Amino acid sequence: MTIIDAIEISAKDLPLHCPNDDVALWSSHPRVFLDVAKTGHVACPYCGTKYKLKAGEVIFQH
Repeated sequence: MTIIDAIEISAKDLPLHCPNDDVALWSSHPRVFLDVAKTGHVACPYCGTKYKLKAGEVIFQH
C-alpha cells in the first residue's frame, strides 16, 4: 500500500496529534492522538489528514 500525499513525520514528532500546532485555531477540530507506531501510517478520523513515518525511523517505546 502506497501512502500518497501523506505528511512525513519523524520519531521526534511523537506523540503524534492532529491537528498539529501549525493549524489555525478557527479551522481546527478536537485534538486526537494518533498511533503511527503499529503500521507506520495513519489517517486522522476527523479531517482525513494522512501521516506516515519517514523511511528508516526507529520508534523507541518507553
